[in-house]
Amino acid sequence: MTTLCELIQASVARYPNNVLVHHRGRDRTYGEIWDQATAVAGWLRDRGLRRGQRVALLVPNSPEYVVCYFGILMAEGIVVALNPDTTPRELQHALVHCEPAVVMATAKCTNHLRAIAGKLPWVRATIQLEDGEPEPLAPGQSAVTLSNVLAHAPLDRPAENANASQAAQIIYTSGTTGSPKGVTLTHRNVVANCRSIVEYLRLQASDSIFVVLPFFYSYGNSLLLTHVAAGGRLVLASDFVFWSRALDLMEQQRATGFAGVPSTYAMLLHKTNFTERAFSDLRYLTCAGGGLAPATVERLRSAVPHAEIFPMYGQTEATARLSTLMPKDLDAKPGSIGKGIPGVELSVLDKHGHPVAVGEVGEIVARGENVMLGYWDDPRSTRRVLREGRLHTGDMARVDEDGYIYVVGRRSDIIKSNSYRIDPKEIEELIFEMEGIVDVAVVGRADEMLGEVAVAFVVPSSNGDRPSEQAVAEHANRNLPRYKHLRNVHMLDALPKTDSGKVKRAELRLLASSMAQG
Repeated sequence: MTTLCELIQASVARYPNNVLVHHRGRDRTYGEIWDQATAVAGWLRDRGLRRGQRVALLVPNSPEYVVCYFGILMAEGIVVALNPDTTPRELQHALVHCEPAVVMATAKCTNHLRAIAGKLPWVRATIQLEDGEPEPLAPGQSAVTLSNVLAHAPLDRPAENANASQAAQIIYTSGTTGSPKGVTLTHRNVVANCRSIVEYLRLQASDSIFVVLPFFYSYGNSLLLTHVAAGGRLVLASDFVFWSRALDLMEQQRATGFAGVPSTYAMLLHKTNFTERAFSDLRYLTCAGGGLAPATVERLRSAVPHAEIFPMYGQTEATARLSTLMPKDLDAKPGSIGKGIPGVELSVLDKHGHPVAVGEVGEIVARGENVMLGYWDDPRSTRRVLREGRLHTGDMARVDEDGYIYVVGRRSDIIKSNSYRIDPKEIEELIFEMEGIVDVAVVGRADEMLGEVAVAFVVPSSNGDRPSEQAVAEHANRNLPRYKHLRNVHMLDALPKTDSGKVKRAELRLLASSMAQG
Protein backbone atom coordinates (compact mmCIF):
# COMPACT_ATOMS: atom_id res chain seq x y z
CA MET A 1 0.00 0.00 0.00
CA THR A 2 1.55 3.29 -1.12
CA THR A 3 -1.55 5.49 -1.47
CA LEU A 4 -4.64 6.11 0.63
CA CYS A 5 -6.80 4.74 -2.17
CA GLU A 6 -4.89 1.46 -2.05
CA LEU A 7 -5.09 1.51 1.74
CA ILE A 8 -8.88 1.47 1.84
CA GLN A 9 -9.09 -0.88 -1.15
CA ALA A 10 -6.97 -3.45 0.69
CA SER A 11 -9.23 -3.33 3.75
CA VAL A 12 -12.37 -3.54 1.60
CA ALA A 13 -10.95 -6.63 -0.10
CA ARG A 14 -10.16 -8.30 3.24
CA TYR A 15 -13.14 -7.11 5.32
CA PRO A 16 -16.00 -6.11 2.96
CA ASN A 17 -18.67 -6.93 5.54
CA ASN A 18 -16.87 -5.52 8.59
CA VAL A 19 -18.37 -2.38 10.06
CA LEU A 20 -16.26 0.67 9.26
CA VAL A 21 -18.48 3.33 10.86
CA HIS A 22 -21.09 3.15 13.63
CA HIS A 23 -23.05 6.40 13.89
CA ARG A 24 -26.41 7.24 15.46
CA GLY A 25 -27.38 3.59 15.84
CA ARG A 26 -26.49 2.59 12.28
CA ASP A 27 -23.61 0.50 10.95
CA ARG A 28 -21.92 1.11 7.62
CA THR A 29 -19.63 -1.58 6.23
CA TYR A 30 -16.37 -1.26 4.35
CA GLY A 31 -18.12 -2.43 1.19
CA GLU A 32 -20.89 0.17 1.52
CA ILE A 33 -18.46 3.01 2.14
CA TRP A 34 -16.36 1.93 -0.84
CA ASP A 35 -19.32 1.80 -3.22
CA GLN A 36 -20.48 5.28 -2.23
CA ALA A 37 -16.96 6.74 -2.35
CA THR A 38 -16.47 5.48 -5.91
CA ALA A 39 -19.77 7.17 -6.87
CA VAL A 40 -18.50 10.47 -5.42
CA ALA A 41 -15.26 10.02 -7.36
CA GLY A 42 -17.18 9.31 -10.58
CA TRP A 43 -19.30 12.44 -10.15
CA LEU A 44 -16.25 14.64 -9.47
CA ARG A 45 -14.35 13.34 -12.50
CA ASP A 46 -17.37 13.75 -14.78
CA ARG A 47 -17.70 17.35 -13.58
CA GLY A 48 -14.14 18.03 -14.66
CA LEU A 49 -12.14 17.75 -11.44
CA ARG A 50 -8.48 17.50 -12.40
CA ARG A 51 -5.55 15.98 -10.56
CA GLY A 52 -4.35 18.26 -7.79
CA GLN A 53 -7.45 20.45 -7.61
CA ARG A 54 -8.75 21.06 -4.14
CA VAL A 55 -12.11 19.99 -2.74
CA ALA A 56 -13.19 21.57 0.54
CA LEU A 57 -14.97 19.31 3.01
CA LEU A 58 -17.15 21.06 5.61
CA VAL A 59 -18.85 18.02 7.07
CA PRO A 60 -19.05 16.83 10.70
CA ASN A 61 -17.85 13.38 11.74
CA SER A 62 -20.18 10.96 9.99
CA PRO A 63 -20.23 8.12 7.45
CA GLU A 64 -20.77 10.84 4.82
CA TYR A 65 -17.47 12.45 5.81
CA VAL A 66 -15.62 9.15 5.23
CA VAL A 67 -17.39 8.62 1.89
CA CYS A 68 -16.56 12.11 0.65
CA TYR A 69 -12.98 11.99 1.93
CA PHE A 70 -12.08 8.86 0.01
CA GLY A 71 -14.17 9.87 -3.01
CA ILE A 72 -12.10 13.04 -3.39
CA LEU A 73 -8.86 11.05 -3.22
CA MET A 74 -10.10 8.49 -5.75
CA ALA A 75 -10.83 11.34 -8.16
CA GLU A 76 -7.22 12.55 -7.69
CA GLY A 77 -8.32 15.64 -5.82
CA ILE A 78 -6.78 17.10 -2.66
CA VAL A 79 -8.93 16.99 0.47
CA VAL A 80 -9.21 20.26 2.42
CA ALA A 81 -11.19 19.35 5.53
CA LEU A 82 -12.33 22.36 7.57
CA ASN A 83 -14.29 22.89 10.75
CA PRO A 84 -18.01 22.89 9.85
CA ASP A 85 -18.82 24.75 13.06
CA THR A 86 -17.58 28.03 11.67
CA THR A 87 -18.43 31.51 10.43
CA PRO A 88 -18.08 33.18 7.01
CA ARG A 89 -15.12 35.20 8.31
CA GLU A 90 -13.24 32.09 9.47
CA LEU A 91 -14.00 30.23 6.25
CA GLN A 92 -12.78 32.99 4.02
CA HIS A 93 -9.09 32.72 4.90
CA ALA A 94 -8.77 29.02 4.06
CA LEU A 95 -11.00 29.02 0.97
CA VAL A 96 -9.36 32.08 -0.57
CA HIS A 97 -5.97 30.55 0.17
CA CYS A 98 -6.53 27.05 -1.28
CA GLU A 99 -9.04 27.95 -4.06
CA PRO A 100 -11.18 24.80 -4.09
CA ALA A 101 -13.00 23.80 -7.26
CA VAL A 102 -15.76 22.05 -5.32
CA VAL A 103 -17.11 22.46 -1.80
CA MET A 104 -18.96 19.71 0.08
CA ALA A 105 -20.83 21.18 3.02
CA THR A 106 -23.80 21.12 5.35
CA ALA A 107 -26.71 23.42 4.55
CA LYS A 108 -25.59 25.76 7.34
CA CYS A 109 -22.10 26.02 5.87
CA THR A 110 -23.55 26.54 2.40
CA ASN A 111 -25.30 29.62 3.77
CA HIS A 112 -21.95 30.83 5.10
CA LEU A 113 -20.42 30.27 1.67
CA ARG A 114 -23.15 32.34 0.07
CA ALA A 115 -22.16 35.27 2.27
CA ILE A 116 -18.62 35.23 0.81
CA ALA A 117 -19.45 33.90 -2.66
CA GLY A 118 -18.02 36.97 -4.35
CA LYS A 119 -14.58 36.07 -3.03
CA LEU A 120 -14.79 32.46 -4.31
CA PRO A 121 -14.96 32.68 -8.13
CA TRP A 122 -13.08 29.39 -8.59
CA VAL A 123 -15.78 27.30 -6.88
CA ARG A 124 -17.62 25.55 -9.72
CA ALA A 125 -19.95 23.37 -7.67
CA THR A 126 -21.29 22.80 -4.18
CA ILE A 127 -22.51 19.50 -2.81
CA GLN A 128 -24.98 19.89 0.04
CA LEU A 129 -25.00 17.14 2.65
CA GLU A 130 -28.73 17.28 3.33
CA ASP A 131 -31.55 16.66 0.88
CA GLY A 132 -33.57 19.60 -0.41
CA GLU A 133 -33.20 22.21 -3.14
CA PRO A 134 -29.69 23.63 -2.89
CA GLU A 135 -29.02 26.96 -4.56
CA PRO A 136 -25.82 27.74 -6.49
CA LEU A 137 -23.48 30.21 -4.84
CA ALA A 138 -23.44 32.35 -7.97
CA PRO A 139 -24.69 32.31 -11.58
CA GLY A 140 -22.88 29.73 -13.66
CA GLN A 141 -22.13 27.47 -10.68
CA SER A 142 -23.93 24.22 -9.92
CA ALA A 143 -25.42 22.90 -6.70
CA VAL A 144 -26.47 19.35 -5.96
CA THR A 145 -27.30 17.18 -2.95
CA LEU A 146 -25.07 14.37 -1.79
CA SER A 147 -27.86 11.84 -2.37
CA ASN A 148 -27.86 12.79 -6.07
CA VAL A 149 -24.09 12.42 -6.21
CA LEU A 150 -24.28 8.96 -4.65
CA ALA A 151 -26.59 7.85 -7.46
CA HIS A 152 -23.85 8.52 -10.01
CA ALA A 153 -22.01 5.71 -11.78
CA PRO A 154 -18.88 4.66 -9.86
CA LEU A 155 -15.40 5.58 -11.05
CA ASP A 156 -13.65 2.66 -12.69
CA ARG A 157 -10.41 1.45 -11.05
CA PRO A 158 -10.25 4.32 -8.49
CA ALA A 159 -7.30 2.94 -6.54
CA GLU A 160 -5.05 3.18 -9.59
CA ASN A 161 -5.36 6.93 -10.02
CA ALA A 162 -3.20 8.46 -7.28
CA ASN A 163 0.53 8.07 -6.76
CA ALA A 164 2.48 8.19 -3.51
CA SER A 165 4.20 11.53 -4.15
CA GLN A 166 0.96 13.30 -5.03
CA ALA A 167 -0.56 15.71 -2.50
CA ALA A 168 -3.49 14.04 -0.76
CA GLN A 169 -4.61 16.53 1.84
CA ILE A 170 -4.22 20.06 3.16
CA ILE A 171 -4.79 20.45 6.89
CA TYR A 172 -4.89 23.97 8.26
CA THR A 173 -3.01 24.39 11.52
CA SER A 174 -4.88 25.73 14.50
CA GLY A 175 -3.14 29.09 14.36
CA THR A 176 -1.96 29.42 17.98
CA THR A 177 0.84 31.75 16.86
CA GLY A 178 -0.72 33.54 13.88
CA SER A 179 -2.76 32.84 10.75
CA PRO A 180 -3.35 29.13 10.10
CA LYS A 181 -1.06 27.59 7.49
CA GLY A 182 -2.06 24.87 5.04
CA VAL A 183 0.03 21.80 5.81
CA THR A 184 0.29 19.81 2.58
CA LEU A 185 0.59 16.05 3.00
CA THR A 186 1.28 13.47 0.31
CA HIS A 187 -0.14 9.97 0.14
CA ARG A 188 3.32 8.74 1.16
CA ASN A 189 3.36 11.00 4.24
CA VAL A 190 0.00 9.76 5.49
CA VAL A 191 0.49 6.08 4.70
CA ALA A 192 3.92 6.07 6.40
CA ASN A 193 2.45 7.57 9.57
CA CYS A 194 -0.46 5.12 9.46
CA ARG A 195 1.86 2.14 9.28
CA SER A 196 3.89 3.35 12.23
CA ILE A 197 0.89 4.05 14.47
CA VAL A 198 -0.77 0.75 13.61
CA GLU A 199 2.47 -0.99 14.56
CA TYR A 200 3.03 0.53 18.00
CA LEU A 201 -0.65 0.49 19.00
CA ARG A 202 -0.94 -3.08 17.67
CA LEU A 203 -4.19 -2.20 15.91
CA GLN A 204 -6.20 -5.05 14.42
CA ALA A 205 -9.50 -5.53 12.63
CA SER A 206 -11.05 -6.38 16.01
CA ASP A 207 -10.32 -2.89 17.37
CA SER A 208 -12.98 -0.20 17.75
CA ILE A 209 -12.03 3.40 18.49
CA PHE A 210 -14.52 5.69 20.24
CA VAL A 211 -14.13 8.96 18.35
CA VAL A 212 -14.67 12.31 20.05
CA LEU A 213 -12.03 14.20 18.05
CA PRO A 214 -13.04 15.88 14.77
CA PHE A 215 -11.75 14.36 11.56
CA PHE A 216 -10.69 17.80 10.22
CA TYR A 217 -8.05 17.90 13.00
CA SER A 218 -4.84 15.96 12.28
CA TYR A 219 -5.28 13.75 15.37
CA GLY A 220 -8.85 12.86 14.37
CA ASN A 221 -7.72 12.32 10.79
CA SER A 222 -5.15 9.86 12.10
CA LEU A 223 -7.83 7.91 13.99
CA LEU A 224 -9.84 7.57 10.80
CA LEU A 225 -6.97 6.42 8.61
CA THR A 226 -5.20 4.07 11.04
CA HIS A 227 -8.42 2.17 11.70
CA VAL A 228 -9.17 1.95 7.99
CA ALA A 229 -5.64 0.58 7.54
CA ALA A 230 -6.22 -2.05 10.22
CA GLY A 231 -9.74 -2.94 9.12
CA GLY A 232 -11.06 -1.64 12.44
CA ARG A 233 -14.22 0.20 13.41
CA LEU A 234 -14.99 3.84 14.16
CA VAL A 235 -17.68 4.48 16.77
CA LEU A 236 -18.62 8.14 16.38
CA ALA A 237 -19.77 10.07 19.44
CA SER A 238 -22.59 12.46 18.62
CA ASP A 239 -23.63 13.85 22.01
CA PHE A 240 -21.20 16.19 23.72
CA VAL A 241 -23.81 18.12 25.68
CA PHE A 242 -24.59 15.09 27.83
CA TRP A 243 -21.32 13.23 28.21
CA SER A 244 -23.03 10.43 30.12
CA ARG A 245 -24.81 9.43 26.90
CA ALA A 246 -21.51 9.40 25.04
CA LEU A 247 -19.97 7.15 27.70
CA ASP A 248 -23.04 4.89 27.57
CA LEU A 249 -22.43 4.47 23.83
CA MET A 250 -18.74 3.80 24.43
CA GLU A 251 -19.66 0.97 26.82
CA GLN A 252 -22.48 -0.42 24.68
CA GLN A 253 -20.31 -0.56 21.57
CA ARG A 254 -17.46 -2.17 23.53
CA ALA A 255 -14.82 0.27 22.35
CA THR A 256 -11.26 -1.00 22.65
CA GLY A 257 -9.61 2.41 22.21
CA PHE A 258 -10.11 6.04 23.19
CA ALA A 259 -8.18 9.13 22.07
CA GLY A 260 -8.19 12.65 23.41
CA VAL A 261 -6.25 15.82 24.07
CA PRO A 262 -5.39 16.78 27.68
CA SER A 263 -8.59 18.79 28.09
CA THR A 264 -10.62 15.75 27.01
CA TYR A 265 -9.19 13.73 29.88
CA ALA A 266 -9.65 16.63 32.30
CA MET A 267 -13.32 16.66 31.30
CA LEU A 268 -13.68 12.89 31.75
CA LEU A 269 -11.99 12.85 35.16
CA HIS A 270 -13.67 15.91 36.66
CA LYS A 271 -17.03 16.40 34.98
CA THR A 272 -18.30 12.89 34.19
CA ASN A 273 -18.67 9.56 35.98
CA PHE A 274 -15.89 8.04 33.87
CA THR A 275 -14.03 6.81 36.97
CA GLU A 276 -17.13 4.93 38.17
CA ARG A 277 -17.49 2.84 35.00
CA ALA A 278 -15.71 -0.39 34.17
CA PHE A 279 -15.02 -0.14 30.39
CA SER A 280 -13.94 -3.77 30.47
CA ASP A 281 -13.23 -3.85 26.70
CA LEU A 282 -11.01 -0.78 26.73
CA ARG A 283 -7.50 -1.83 25.66
CA TYR A 284 -5.69 1.49 25.32
CA LEU A 285 -5.89 5.27 25.70
CA THR A 286 -3.88 7.77 23.66
CA CYS A 287 -3.24 11.45 24.30
CA ALA A 288 -1.65 14.11 22.08
CA GLY A 289 -2.10 17.82 21.42
CA GLY A 290 -0.24 18.68 24.62
CA GLY A 291 1.48 17.02 27.54
CA LEU A 292 -0.40 14.61 29.78
CA ALA A 293 0.59 15.49 33.34
CA PRO A 294 1.89 12.57 35.44
CA ALA A 295 -0.87 13.22 37.99
CA THR A 296 -3.47 12.80 35.23
CA VAL A 297 -1.79 9.60 34.11
CA GLU A 298 -2.11 8.20 37.63
CA ARG A 299 -5.80 9.09 37.83
CA LEU A 300 -6.44 7.37 34.51
CA ARG A 301 -4.52 4.29 35.59
CA SER A 302 -6.62 4.08 38.73
CA ALA A 303 -9.83 4.45 36.74
CA VAL A 304 -9.01 1.89 34.00
CA PRO A 305 -6.06 -0.17 35.30
CA HIS A 306 -6.42 -2.73 32.49
CA ALA A 307 -5.94 -0.14 29.71
CA GLU A 308 -2.53 0.85 28.37
CA ILE A 309 -1.82 4.59 28.20
CA PHE A 310 0.16 6.10 25.32
CA PRO A 311 1.23 9.74 25.80
CA MET A 312 2.15 10.92 22.32
CA TYR A 313 3.78 13.89 20.62
CA GLY A 314 3.43 15.16 17.10
CA GLN A 315 2.68 18.00 14.74
CA THR A 316 0.37 18.49 11.81
CA GLU A 317 3.54 19.12 9.79
CA ALA A 318 4.55 15.52 10.55
CA THR A 319 1.14 14.17 9.44
CA ALA A 320 0.21 13.46 13.04
CA ARG A 321 2.70 11.57 15.14
CA LEU A 322 6.42 11.82 15.91
CA SER A 323 6.92 10.01 19.21
CA THR A 324 5.22 8.06 21.95
CA LEU A 325 6.07 6.95 25.46
CA MET A 326 5.35 3.24 25.59
CA PRO A 327 3.20 2.07 28.52
CA LYS A 328 6.08 0.04 29.99
CA ASP A 329 8.04 3.29 30.45
CA LEU A 330 5.36 5.35 32.20
CA ASP A 331 6.77 4.79 35.67
CA ALA A 332 10.44 5.11 34.76
CA LYS A 333 10.05 8.18 32.51
CA PRO A 334 7.11 10.25 33.79
CA GLY A 335 6.47 13.36 31.73
CA SER A 336 8.53 12.15 28.76
CA ILE A 337 7.25 12.02 25.17
CA GLY A 338 9.39 8.94 24.69
CA LYS A 339 11.36 8.37 21.50
CA GLY A 340 10.66 8.58 17.80
CA ILE A 341 8.06 6.12 16.51
CA PRO A 342 9.03 3.55 13.85
CA GLY A 343 10.28 5.34 10.76
CA VAL A 344 10.92 8.65 12.54
CA GLU A 345 14.33 9.99 13.56
CA LEU A 346 14.13 12.58 16.36
CA SER A 347 16.99 14.80 17.50
CA VAL A 348 17.26 17.63 20.01
CA LEU A 349 19.69 20.20 18.62
CA ASP A 350 21.29 23.40 19.92
CA LYS A 351 21.31 26.65 17.94
CA HIS A 352 24.36 25.47 16.01
CA GLY A 353 22.62 22.28 14.90
CA HIS A 354 24.53 19.98 17.26
CA PRO A 355 22.91 17.42 19.59
CA VAL A 356 22.46 18.82 23.08
CA ALA A 357 24.15 17.30 26.10
CA VAL A 358 22.06 15.40 28.66
CA GLY A 359 19.87 17.86 30.55
CA GLU A 360 20.46 20.77 28.18
CA VAL A 361 17.60 22.35 26.20
CA GLY A 362 17.39 22.45 22.41
CA GLU A 363 14.91 22.25 19.55
CA ILE A 364 13.21 19.01 18.48
CA VAL A 365 14.09 18.23 14.85
CA ALA A 366 12.51 15.35 12.93
CA ARG A 367 13.23 13.31 9.82
CA GLY A 368 10.95 10.70 8.26
CA GLU A 369 8.59 9.89 5.40
CA ASN A 370 5.74 11.42 7.41
CA VAL A 371 7.21 14.95 7.23
CA MET A 372 5.02 17.24 5.12
CA LEU A 373 5.60 18.32 1.55
CA GLY A 374 5.40 21.93 2.74
CA TYR A 375 2.94 24.72 3.48
CA TRP A 376 0.47 25.31 0.66
CA ASP A 377 1.47 28.35 -1.43
CA ASP A 378 3.86 29.57 1.27
CA PRO A 379 7.47 28.82 0.28
CA ARG A 380 8.94 31.28 2.78
CA SER A 381 7.31 29.60 5.80
CA THR A 382 8.19 26.20 4.34
CA ARG A 383 11.88 27.11 4.10
CA ARG A 384 11.78 28.31 7.70
CA VAL A 385 10.81 24.88 9.10
CA LEU A 386 12.05 22.41 6.45
CA ARG A 387 15.81 22.59 6.24
CA GLU A 388 18.17 19.93 4.87
CA GLY A 389 15.37 17.37 4.78
CA ARG A 390 14.43 17.84 8.43
CA LEU A 391 11.44 19.39 10.17
CA HIS A 392 12.33 22.03 12.75
CA THR A 393 9.38 21.80 15.11
CA GLY A 394 9.92 24.94 17.19
CA ASP A 395 9.38 22.83 20.31
CA MET A 396 12.06 22.99 22.96
CA ALA A 397 13.10 19.88 24.88
CA ARG A 398 15.81 18.13 26.85
CA VAL A 399 17.10 14.56 26.61
CA ASP A 400 17.98 12.22 29.47
CA GLU A 401 20.85 9.73 29.65
CA ASP A 402 18.70 7.04 27.99
CA GLY A 403 17.70 9.19 25.04
CA TYR A 404 14.15 9.90 26.22
CA ILE A 405 12.84 13.33 25.28
CA TYR A 406 11.07 15.79 27.60
CA VAL A 407 9.29 18.74 26.00
CA VAL A 408 9.92 22.04 27.75
CA GLY A 409 7.53 24.04 25.58
CA ARG A 410 7.29 26.13 22.46
CA ARG A 411 10.18 28.52 22.05
CA SER A 412 7.67 31.36 22.48
CA ASP A 413 6.24 29.79 25.66
CA ILE A 414 9.46 29.76 27.67
CA ILE A 415 9.30 32.34 30.47
CA LYS A 416 12.43 34.48 30.58
CA SER A 417 12.84 35.81 34.12
CA ASN A 418 16.04 37.69 34.95
CA SER A 419 18.81 35.37 33.67
CA TYR A 420 16.65 32.24 34.07
CA ARG A 421 14.53 30.24 31.66
CA ILE A 422 11.38 28.79 33.21
CA ASP A 423 9.51 25.79 31.80
CA PRO A 424 5.75 26.47 32.23
CA LYS A 425 5.00 22.76 31.93
CA GLU A 426 6.90 22.01 35.16
CA ILE A 427 4.68 24.41 37.12
CA GLU A 428 1.52 23.16 35.41
CA GLU A 429 2.31 19.59 36.41
CA LEU A 430 2.78 20.66 40.02
CA ILE A 431 -0.61 22.35 40.04
CA PHE A 432 -2.24 19.31 38.44
CA GLU A 433 -1.17 17.28 41.48
CA MET A 434 -3.80 19.11 43.54
CA GLU A 435 -7.32 17.78 43.85
CA GLY A 436 -10.06 19.83 42.22
CA ILE A 437 -8.04 21.07 39.21
CA VAL A 438 -9.60 20.58 35.76
CA ASP A 439 -7.20 22.61 33.64
CA VAL A 440 -4.21 24.92 34.05
CA ALA A 441 -1.89 27.04 31.94
CA VAL A 442 1.15 29.00 33.10
CA VAL A 443 2.38 31.97 31.05
CA GLY A 444 4.87 34.79 31.36
CA ARG A 445 3.73 38.32 32.23
CA ALA A 446 5.89 41.32 31.46
CA ASP A 447 7.73 42.66 34.54
CA GLU A 448 9.74 45.86 34.67
CA MET A 449 12.48 44.41 36.90
CA LEU A 450 12.72 40.76 35.84
CA GLY A 451 11.56 40.83 32.23
CA GLU A 452 8.83 38.23 32.86
CA VAL A 453 7.23 36.50 35.84
CA ALA A 454 5.13 33.34 35.96
CA VAL A 455 1.33 33.62 36.20
CA ALA A 456 -1.09 30.67 36.39
CA PHE A 457 -4.62 30.44 35.03
CA VAL A 458 -6.58 27.63 36.67
CA VAL A 459 -9.93 26.02 35.92
CA PRO A 460 -11.26 24.47 39.15
CA SER A 461 -13.56 21.46 39.28
CA SER A 462 -17.26 22.09 39.68
CA ASN A 463 -17.47 19.01 41.89
CA GLY A 464 -16.10 18.76 45.42
CA ASP A 465 -13.64 21.15 47.02
CA ARG A 466 -12.29 24.03 44.92
CA PRO A 467 -8.79 25.12 45.88
CA SER A 468 -8.35 28.85 46.41
CA GLU A 469 -5.96 30.96 44.35
CA GLN A 470 -3.78 31.30 47.43
CA ALA A 471 -3.72 27.52 47.99
CA VAL A 472 -2.63 26.91 44.40
CA ALA A 473 0.18 29.47 44.66
CA GLU A 474 1.37 28.09 48.00
CA HIS A 475 1.42 24.50 46.72
CA ALA A 476 3.39 25.41 43.60
CA ASN A 477 5.82 27.80 45.27
CA ARG A 478 6.53 25.41 48.13
CA ASN A 479 7.94 22.98 45.56
CA LEU A 480 9.77 25.48 43.35
CA PRO A 481 12.96 27.52 43.66
CA ARG A 482 12.31 31.20 44.25
CA TYR A 483 13.01 32.32 40.69
CA LYS A 484 10.20 30.06 39.42
CA HIS A 485 7.61 31.25 41.94
CA LEU A 486 4.15 32.19 40.70
CA ARG A 487 3.36 35.87 41.04
CA ASN A 488 -0.38 35.45 40.52
CA VAL A 489 -3.02 32.75 40.18
CA HIS A 490 -6.29 33.54 38.41
CA MET A 491 -9.36 31.30 38.35
CA LEU A 492 -11.26 30.97 35.04
CA ASP A 493 -14.34 29.04 33.96
CA ALA A 494 -12.40 27.75 30.94
CA LEU A 495 -9.09 28.34 29.17
CA PRO A 496 -9.22 29.89 25.69
CA LYS A 497 -8.46 27.15 23.17
CA THR A 498 -8.25 26.50 19.46
CA ASP A 499 -10.63 24.14 17.64
CA SER A 500 -8.11 21.35 18.22
CA GLY A 501 -7.95 21.93 21.98
CA LYS A 502 -4.62 23.77 22.22
CA VAL A 503 -4.37 26.56 24.77
CA LYS A 504 -4.19 30.06 23.29
CA ARG A 505 -1.30 31.21 25.42
CA ALA A 506 -0.97 34.52 23.60
CA GLU A 507 -4.49 35.44 24.78
CA LEU A 508 -3.60 34.47 28.33
CA ARG A 509 -0.46 36.61 28.25
CA LEU A 510 -2.58 39.59 27.21
CA LEU A 511 -5.11 38.78 29.93
CA ALA A 512 -2.35 38.54 32.55
CA SER A 513 -1.02 41.96 31.54
CA SER A 514 -4.47 43.57 31.61
CA MET A 515 -5.19 42.09 35.04
CA ALA A 516 -1.89 43.43 36.37
CA GLN A 517 -2.72 46.91 35.07
CA GLY A 518 -6.32 46.83 36.25
